[in-house]
Amino acid sequence: MAEELVAKDSVTKVPAAHAPVVGRPFALVQEPPGQQTAAGERAAEDTTTAGADTPGVPDDPEIRAYVHDYFAMTDALPFPSVVLDPGWGVAHTNPAYDALFGAVGPHPTAMPDDNFLRFVLFHPDAASVLAEHETAWCLPLLAQFAEAYADDESAPGLQDIRREIADDPIMDAAFRLGLPHWVEAVGDAAVHHDGALRHLRHPDPERGRTSCRLVSESPRTLRKFGLRRLTLVLRETEPSAARRGRAHLSVVPAR
Repeated sequence: MAEELVAKDSVTKVPAAHAPVVGRPFALVQEPPGQQTAAGERAAEDTTTAGADTPGVPDDPEIRAYVHDYFAMTDALPFPSVVLDPGWGVAHTNPAYDALFGAVGPHPTAMPDDNFLRFVLFHPDAASVLAEHETAWCLPLLAQFAEAYADDESAPGLQDIRREIADDPIMDAAFRLGLPHWVEAVGDAAVHHDGALRHLRHPDPERGRTSCRLVSESPRTLRKFGLRRLTLVLRETEPSAARRGRAHLSVVPAR
């Protein structure tokens, strides 16, 4: 991972890597993903206008200036960091985040710079970056989604995600039947992920398989608009280990 402090609009997306085929989340048997549809990439953002079109932020010069400076601070971080709205839509990413997910292939609705939850659940390349994908990423994000959906089923973005979950019989069964048992077994940590350790496969060969600590924060000004920042604080690179086979969905992660 390049840790120089570079401007966001200088980051170029890396073409899709020819990584091993990854099956759908929660697939009982490994299967090839469906044909992907190319999607246009976001235009590079000018940091001088950061926050100008951030959803939910009022047209107030002082608040706009704060959001601009907050995004500039996020860009300066050496660790992957993303600002999310209440539906996991991406309001801002920094260069380290773009580098981490830059090699994933195109997808019409689940790109990591569009919606983080959709990426984790629906993108066939997600497991190529997010190690222990099902138990360490899908189930915890599903638990967060289930709590948000229970609070407000009418939210349009959440309704769309729930419909997509329902369209996949395996994921829908995991959501309705397996997830409540997993949340009960894991407890509060199933939904509140600040400080949790997760594993990654970084595209930078000097990083390789590594781990990160999730740091979730929402300063008072951003919290007024439902925005929060998720930072993946990268840790020491892990030694290579034999990959464990995937045969079925584990309700509770193996330790």
